[in-house]
Amino acid sequence: MLLARAIHFDESDQRVYFNPARTGEWAISGGFEFSNWSEADLTGKARQAFANGWLGVETFGRVTFVAVTTIEPAEVEALTDALAQHFVDVYGAPSLEAARPVASEEISHMADLCAEHEANTLLTVARELTDAGVKEQFRSIAPAEAELEQFAVHVSPDE
Repeated sequence: MLLARAIHFDESDQRVYFNPARTGEWAISGGFEFSNWSEADLTGKARQAFANGWLGVETFGRVTFVAVTTIEPAEVEALTDALAQHFVDVYGAPSLEAARPVASEEISHMADLCAEHEANTLLTVARELTDAGVKEQFRSIAPAEAELEQFAVHVSPDE
């Protein structure tokens, strides 16, 4: 099964999100966080999290880029449990038993999105508020095949 991990190319996420995700943590869309938002909520760092942030499922912080990679079944179970607990703690779900199917659905949605791509594909998300609610669009960036010449310096012993 494939899922996505948070990835950083620079320190910009540290500046644009209230709570940045940790590099390497598993991530999902997390659009549910914005289901009751209005235009009035879209200011500053909250706007950035809404517009382009994936949700890390360990810190519950946001990240701009995620990379598709393989996940083990035991890790999926642990993520599902963590997300279910988050639904209880933050969103008032009545119990872990009630929250677990919803958490599983969120992770399955991300796995379905990742299944369309090969490992190391980068994904971005863009959200907008519409009359029907939050609209998400996903973009993929295929892994680049770097040639050795991009990294190696070729010199002769005489130089």
